[in-house]
Amino acid sequence: MVAKNRKQTGKSPATQADRDKSPLVSPPGKSNVRRSGKEGKAFSSPHSNGLSGIRHKLGLTPSAVVKLGITLLLAALTGYLHWHHLSQLFENDRHFSHLSNLEKEMAFRTEMGLYYSYYKTIIEAPSFLDGLHMVMNDRLTEYPLVINTLKRFNLYPEVVLASWYRLYTGVMGYFGIPTKMCWSINRGEGLTPVDSCEGMGDPAYFYVACVFLLNGVMMSLFFIYGAYLSGSRLGGIVTTMCFFFNHGESTRVMWTPPLRESFAYPFLVLQMLLLTYILRTRNPNRTAMVALGVSNLCFMLPWQFAQFVLLTQVASLFASYILGYLAAAKMQSILVTHMITLSVCFILMFGNSMLLTSFYASSLVSIWVIIALRDRFAQVFRPGIVIWVMQGLAWVIATVLLKFMLSTIFGASDDAHISGLIKSKFTSYKDFHTLMYTCAAEFDFMELETPVRYLKTLLLPINVLVVTLIAGRTVQDILRSLRHGGKTSVKPDDADEAAVSEIAAKGELVYHSLQLVAFTVLAILIMRLKLFLTPHMSIMASLICSKQLFSWIGEKLKHQTVVFVVLAIMAIQGVANLQAQWAIIGEFSNLPQEELLDWIQDNTAPDSVFAGAMPTMASVKLSTGRPIVNHPHYEDAGLRERTKLVYSMYSRMSGETVKRNLMKLGVDFFVLEDSWCTRRTRPGCSMPEIWDVEDPQNVGKVPLCNHMSRNSRPHFTTVFSNDIYKVLKVPKVR
Repeated sequence: MVAKNRKQTGKSPATQADRDKSPLVSPPGKSNVRRSGKEGKAFSSPHSNGLSGIRHKLGLTPSAVVKLGITLLLAALTGYLHWHHLSQLFENDRHFSHLSNLEKEMAFRTEMGLYYSYYKTIIEAPSFLDGLHMVMNDRLTEYPLVINTLKRFNLYPEVVLASWYRLYTGVMGYFGIPTKMCWSINRGEGLTPVDSCEGMGDPAYFYVACVFLLNGVMMSLFFIYGAYLSGSRLGGIVTTMCFFFNHGESTRVMWTPPLRESFAYPFLVLQMLLLTYILRTRNPNRTAMVALGVSNLCFMLPWQFAQFVLLTQVASLFASYILGYLAAAKMQSILVTHMITLSVCFILMFGNSMLLTSFYASSLVSIWVIIALRDRFAQVFRPGIVIWVMQGLAWVIATVLLKFMLSTIFGASDDAHISGLIKSKFTSYKDFHTLMYTCAAEFDFMELETPVRYLKTLLLPINVLVVTLIAGRTVQDILRSLRHGGKTSVKPDDADEAAVSEIAAKGELVYHSLQLVAFTVLAILIMRLKLFLTPHMSIMASLICSKQLFSWIGEKLKHQTVVFVVLAIMAIQGVANLQAQWAIIGEFSNLPQEELLDWIQDNTAPDSVFAGAMPTMASVKLSTGRPIVNHPHYEDAGLRERTKLVYSMYSRMSGETVKRNLMKLGVDFFVLEDSWCTRRTRPGCSMPEIWDVEDPQNVGKVPLCNHMSRNSRPHFTTVFSNDIYKVLKVPKVR
């Protein structure tokens, strides 16, 4: 490990603490305290202002204001603790504050480096608009193509952060206020010292700090969410404690800040909190629906995977509607909100066809039509199980048909790999692109150790208990409905206030249980998607504080005592998990890659074109600005085919064939890594073995990469070499 000499500096955390306060104030809090009616008359004194005026406008009693203040204070505290926790883990793992600019960039590996490169492009451009034009007309990422990376890679977070950074540094520079502190770091072992900067004026520091701040706000929302769902501030405490005790299973943001989920997931938490409020309220106002749409949009814009999560949400809501827990009018309002959001997102993503050809878009339309034809369904099919099943079948069939019809019309094939990935989970099907996913651990099935970890922190037993109680009550309601000839004893659309409140209370619990089932299926199929399951399990755990479910325990004091005992038992393993995280002490260093990037910067022309392993190409683009032909964002059909041509270097094909492939792409230099030739996560998952599926006629031959590592001639010329990397010069097309 490389040793670095730490210098004591006058760094102050005040900037971060101050920035951490304001976002925690109240949009979610409004939904917590809204009352069905206000006491007294609506008139107030013209001199009523400040907190008193706000209290009168919201119809809150002084005690309610105190309770709200305590809730928001606890939410702010949990948000601050999470922000501090994330920042400390990231710093401990990489010693990020003492890395040079190049080392900080190298620390953003694979997709992270690709996303960060566009942030760097915008902040280094002569003006913000020039930088925006450069990322919307990018000539470096898929040479020689010119692509709109804002459309392709969901780069709105980088655009926003770059604009904030330019504004921040501009204002601070105008007033002459220092924004960063720099010093020289002695790296030891004969290495040259490097300059390192820390502070919000450092681009990488600013970027990472904003990500952690956003995820601190997310934890505040989690507290409010748990408190609102359970009806108790203790429920919010249970939710946040469960999240912290299972932190390693809940998020990756402390290790991978630039990934899309780091920006998108906090808005999903806000969206689900608003949805819970809407489900609980008989006639939600337009403001609530607009807020739901905005949070939906903020979730979809940064992440291409958001559509699949929203598909599970819409499916869970539709199941709640079928069972009679959700009124048709409210369901249609939610669907219209989703449709409007999807349309706005489609426009802001410059007509990205993957949005309109997704199962999510087709599902919205098919469910809306089924609800519009509910009277026709009632006339044709018998009430009860028959009509429920037929509505479900109609949804599945209509969604699938509409999806494939739209895909044919738009000629979209970018999401074809998703179908192949799902197919490979249930059959023996495999091809090159499917194996590129399934051979990575995060896309494999959930490992057995995960539910064991849930068991040790009591997260799994608590969720099983909560879901069992909800399922039991739901089954009772279904049986009662069937005894009434398939008709619910109380219809949500025309019931009185008390009955509606009872249906809504049950309905939101049924929805959350169905959403938990959906997230469980996703996580079992693709381990990476634990990031949805574990936090939602933490939310569901808050229901152990619910009087609605656990009134049988007894009076309030007895109930709270039981909850505290459960938390104490959870803390035994939970604290051990946190201590294991805090014990991770590392320091980023990658000297071979640093040598490679320095050589490229000093010995190649700015327009030299590179190809190689996807993670390395992201670093080449970020740190040297050289054009590349392939990169880690594997969701585009054309890029997948380009990468397949590049990766033929690791096949058993002839050198002449591979050379022609690279010349066809206009490549000047290929970065060869021996580890890609030999690395094998499990049987059948080395690159030569993956190629054997696509190229069976060459099975048994020595992989070309083995030949190239010994002698690159006559097809290529080795121009750089170290312990890890070898740069091969590709002949020019004559």
